[in-house]
Amino acid sequence: RGLGDVYKRQIILRSSVDDSLLVNLNLERSAISIPSYIAVEGPIGVGKTTLAKRLATTFNYDILLEEPETNPFLERFYRDRRTHALPVQLHFLFQRMQKLQALRQGDIFQQVRVSDFLIDKDPLFARVTLEDDEYRLYQTVYDNIITDLPKPDLVIYLQAPTATLYERLQRRGNAIEKPVEESYLQQLNDAYTQFFYHYDDTPLLIVNTSEINLANCENESDYQNLVRYILQTRSGRHYYNPHPMGETLSVSSM
Repeated sequence: RGLGDVYKRQIILRSSVDDSLLVNLNLERSAISIPSYIAVEGPIGVGKTTLAKRLATTFNYDILLEEPETNPFLERFYRDRRTHALPVQLHFLFQRMQKLQALRQGDIFQQVRVSDFLIDKDPLFARVTLEDDEYRLYQTVYDNIITDLPKPDLVIYLQAPTATLYERLQRRGNAIEKPVEESYLQQLNDAYTQFFYHYDDTPLLIVNTSEINLANCENESDYQNLVRYILQTRSGRHYYNPHPMGETLSVSSM
């Protein structure tokens, strides 16, 4: 994409933002930067799909979601990770790749998307769940199919302590996820932390969700503050650290 295309696309995106949203957020249209492709990431139970759906509604974006319910190996994987890790991982890899390939075919001036996955982090799960020989096979497949896929304009990484993730997982009561142990969530959480510590391929917004629940519509101010910060994020690595109501909001960037 040339600089001229990027500039024209940003003009189109800015003009598409609803005036009422800018008024509510106390932002000038000329001061915002609108990502045309947002990827929301984070470990199981952190709320990435819920946030992706809310952002899609706010920005009137199409949404690109993982479909775990269509993975025929997932329920068996949660009951016996050792036996079913490779097929569940390959199914998710092919599913994510197909969705992104379809995205690549579209008109860059028409497509605006928010997704609840970043395909670059796919090997993260594989490294946690696969044996060494399985991982080598998986990595060979990954390296041969992940080529020339569209990259997000912004990645939002949602964080939470493992105990919080486990509590949220138990609360939502998904029968398939019932066998998930807190120790497995800890492994995933550590792997996510390591991955995003080194991640610098796109602008990155790291959101601490330990004290807030972005799925809870009762406290709309947390979500509105996040949207405001998204619209002011242009490049680099940023941290959004909301606190419970009545305390000060902390934001920083690097």
